[in-house]
Amino acid sequence: MRIAHLILTYTDPGQTERMINRLFHEDFDFYIHVDKKCDIGPHLFLKELPNVYFINKRTDVKWAGFDTVLATFECIKEIVATGISYDFINFLSGQDYPIKSASFIHDFFLGNKGKEFLSYRDIANDWTEGMIRMERYYLSNYQFTGKYAIEYLVNKILPKRKLPYGMHPYGQSMFWMLSPEAAMYVVNKVSNDRTLKRFFKFCWGSDEVVFQTILLNSAYKNRIINNNYRYIDWSAGGSSPKILDEGDAENLIHSSMLFARKFDIRQHPQILDIIDKHIV
Repeated sequence: MRIAHLILTYTDPGQTERMINRLFHEDFDFYIHVDKKCDIGPHLFLKELPNVYFINKRTDVKWAGFDTVLATFECIKEIVATGISYDFINFLSGQDYPIKSASFIHDFFLGNKGKEFLSYRDIANDWTEGMIRMERYYLSNYQFTGKYAIEYLVNKILPKRKLPYGMHPYGQSMFWMLSPEAAMYVVNKVSNDRTLKRFFKFCWGSDEVVFQTILLNSAYKNRIINNNYRYIDWSAGGSSPKILDEGDAENLIHSSMLFARKFDIRQHPQILDIIDKHIV
């Protein structure tokens, strides 16, 4: 049983170090992608940690843009290209943290070989906002003056977009725990199909729909468990989850999830101390 933890980060490298140290296990490897727009220098000391590797092909990730998907694809390809036989790739951000011990998480993966874990909702029937993200044209992957005016005109003139090939739309969280086989299926399916690639490129937040839509419209559907085992608090409203603090300690300690997000070690370092004391 070997696991590749894939970490996309642009935040505090000290927080990434703490997460890796807490999650360390002899069967775990860590692959770090540092956003291309960020200085990689402060992160390079992480190479000194056991089982830590850096993704070579870095991408300038734009929030809600298709580049997030492309960055993820490149990371998956680099992990698979190592030739190491991984049972799962676990997709994390630099603001995640384990809320179970490394040995507990290892045993979870060991007991669930052959399954794929990602959270999803049926967009067409259960997530109106998600449907809008796919029906309209969004230029989230671009930055130029007048972008929103052009978006408005394009959507006023052109008809609603439809998912190619009669696929049914699914989506929710961008974070997942997948076999390399399933992850590469998504990479190849989208990368090798110009129609699919173009469709997802103009979605808003395509990173929250690509993996769900492709896998749930494939033979992998019966292997999927609708849970990514992340504790995330959306109670604050808006497009980003709450930054977790000491007030969330009880919920985190008693959660059945494996990981939680988002944490900010500069704003609320005490919550990580509390978690560490309760992880055995």
